[in-house]
Amino acid sequence: MACSCGSDQETNLVYACSGAANTGLLADQVMRALIRDKVASGTCLAAIGADLSGFLQSARNATRNIVIDGCPVACGKKTFENKGLPYKHFVMTDFGVEKGKTAITGDIIEEIAAKVATQAKA
Repeated sequence: MACSCGSDQETNLVYACSGAANTGLLADQVMRALIRDKVASGTCLAAIGADLSGFLQSARNATRNIVIDGCPVACGKKTFENKGLPYKHFVMTDFGVEKGKTAITGDIIEEIAAKVATQAKA
């Protein structure tokens, strides 16, 4: 991601829980769709949890941090709260996906990615 220092360009970063359930897979795939569609640049949720200074500083400097969790356990949200970082939060089960039941298809990924992209800007 190129530096937009001193410009009016937004810096949107996206982080995803990639848990073991189908909902973690969906969170990861939605993140990748947002990166592909240039809604946000992808970065590493684990690096935030590990207190890696460069990742923490990037999150502090971002216009918007989009945190995508697979389920209501909300590991990503808790990571950002523990670090005192601002974020917009999305949970895949809030979009009608059932943990352990819903098959993750390309159509579901694209539908939810579009909704997250729209809601993240609000």
